[in-house]
Amino acid sequence: MRRIITRLADTFYIKPLRRLIPQETFRYAFVGGLNLLVNLVLYWFCFNFVLDKQDTDFGIVVVSAPILAFLITFVVTFFTGFYLARNIAFGKSQVHGGKQLFRYAQVVAINIAINYFGLKLLVETLGFYPSLSNAAIQVITVTFSYLAQRFYTFRTHRCS
Repeated sequence: MRRIITRLADTFYIKPLRRLIPQETFRYAFVGGLNLLVNLVLYWFCFNFVLDKQDTDFGIVVVSAPILAFLITFVVTFFTGFYLARNIAFGKSQVHGGKQLFRYAQVVAINIAINYFGLKLLVETLGFYPSLSNAAIQVITVTFSYLAQRFYTFRTHRCS
């Protein structure tokens, strides 16, 4: 699977892009785009069909449909994102795998906060549509993730 996805990414890494974007950055954008697509489709499906746009009462707490859809989606995209980033985008990292996973989880924890408070603000306070709000928030988290993963989680050299 790793080779197939890497070859697919490199197929789109055409000459004009090679002059503008390093291969590692392009691969990250490619696999990040794949994971984002999984996120958006899964979120939409969970919100509209699994949860039927209804909040869920767990007895001690009621979780809104937009937040629960995010949490369900998170479980899947956490692991697919780590696998893709580690094995395709940042395969040259010399950071130990366990440390990578811990650092990846730290970055993801910050993204969870951005997602949670962003959805609360956009959907519950400002009344924007949940799927569009989720898409807008993903733009912010993808940008932050790239910078954090590139220079922290999967760095390839020590800072002097």
